[in-house]
Amino acid sequence: MEHFRHIIEVVGISIDGAGVLVIVLGALVASGRFLVQRPKGPGEGYRVYRQDLGRAILLGLEFLIAGDIIRTVVVAPTLQNVFVLGLIVLIRTFLSLSLQLEIEGKLPWSARKSGGP
Repeated sequence: MEHFRHIIEVVGISIDGAGVLVIVLGALVASGRFLVQRPKGPGEGYRVYRQDLGRAILLGLEFLIAGDIIRTVVVAPTLQNVFVLGLIVLIRTFLSLSLQLEIEGKLPWSARKSGGP
């Protein structure tokens, strides 16, 4: 059982690492795109840059939440750790919703406007 917990802990840390990597690579790609693009209007380059960076952060946060859940549930499922996990997930979810609202201009559950019938 101890071997299984160690494996799951490594998986959780790996998923955390993937989340950090996604954020870093996303920031680099967004920055590179910002530097080489030709904006179509005033402030357009900045808006696109913020959206690209926000998307990278959102995806990275999803990985970080998944890593926290895996490690807390399997490796150390104490009541205190579950409460700490709940607080971390609550904070990261708030950040995700705030970023989503900033990027898309609407909340994730809002209906999409369709162009056709």
